[in-house]
Amino acid sequence: MTQVDLAAPLLEWYARQARQLPWRDHPDPYAVWVSEIMLQQTRVETVQPYFANWMAQFPDIESLAKADLQQVLSAWQGLGYYSRARNLHRAAQIVVEKWGGKLPPDPHALRSLPGVGRYTAAAIASIAFGLDEATLDGNIQRVFSRLFNFTEVARSPAAEKRLWQLVSAHLPPGKASQYNQALMDLGALICTPRAPACDICPLAHVCQARALGVQEQRPIQKIKPPIPHYLVTAAVIQQAGKVLITQRPQDGLLGGMWEFPGGKQGAGEDLAQCLQREICEELGAEIAVHTQLGIYRHAYTHFRVTLHAFHCTLLPGAQPRPLQVADLLWVDLGELQNYPMGKIDRLIAADLQPPASHRPPVQASLPIPTQVFPC
Repeated sequence: MTQVDLAAPLLEWYARQARQLPWRDHPDPYAVWVSEIMLQQTRVETVQPYFANWMAQFPDIESLAKADLQQVLSAWQGLGYYSRARNLHRAAQIVVEKWGGKLPPDPHALRSLPGVGRYTAAAIASIAFGLDEATLDGNIQRVFSRLFNFTEVARSPAAEKRLWQLVSAHLPPGKASQYNQALMDLGALICTPRAPACDICPLAHVCQARALGVQEQRPIQKIKPPIPHYLVTAAVIQQAGKVLITQRPQDGLLGGMWEFPGGKQGAGEDLAQCLQREICEELGAEIAVHTQLGIYRHAYTHFRVTLHAFHCTLLPGAQPRPLQVADLLWVDLGELQNYPMGKIDRLIAADLQPPASHRPPVQASLPIPTQVFPC
């Protein structure tokens, strides 16, 4: 396959069918950067309202760099993978410090920023600055795995090296922005993971996998191990009209976000014992466990959780302190919306608000006897 018989029909198709997206043709490279970070492992439909809200709150790199991290996390709330928001915030501060608030066009300089890898640096360099840099995201990887009938596991080092070589070899000089975005759109709209629309694909005539009838078996995926499932507890501790929330450490899952304290059930523990131990370890306080508020389920990238939330009270003399959490606060129920939270904790917060939650009652939320365990 030559460069011409791939790039030419692809760009012709893109000229007619390109998606209208708010970050395309934006005059500020910052907008391209934000969109590329948001689009990592997140669908375009989900990203668009977040992008609009983000650009309204942080219209340029300087405003993002000056913002409080909690404000940044609040703007990202619900989008998931919160390290992306923290990295964007820190990277904006670096850009202000090193380059006067102007995003550098050099891919090597871009890759020095937190959260910017090879793909993202090339996407920004090509789309925002017009440099001849090919890139390889999940959509493009799937397209080229089918075009060249890759029989290696697509995400293996050898396969990725070869795919990078192929996308670079077929890049038409001076048209990297259109080329990369055309491949992204082709993968999103036509060359989809399941049931690709080969009959309307502009590259169907040169697709080796289609010629063999194996397009739906490409790319070859590594067999994934079973997804772990964890039982987790959370304590809703109220006193004097306020509820206790804790802040997660900055590093790790949901770093810097606020939650109702608790943790993962250990071997041999019932849920109340788990919650008692977790509050002792995190806050150095003893609690009484009362009725169950609800059961909440959520799937993360590499594991699933079922969380049981309980109404709890502090035992006389107990004084929570941040032992294994970044911070703790007593807040009014009406103020919970002001603190960035993950999906499950936001649902708990909603269930604490009058009137009753918009969600149907949890069928299994039966009362349990008050249980007290020494800290």
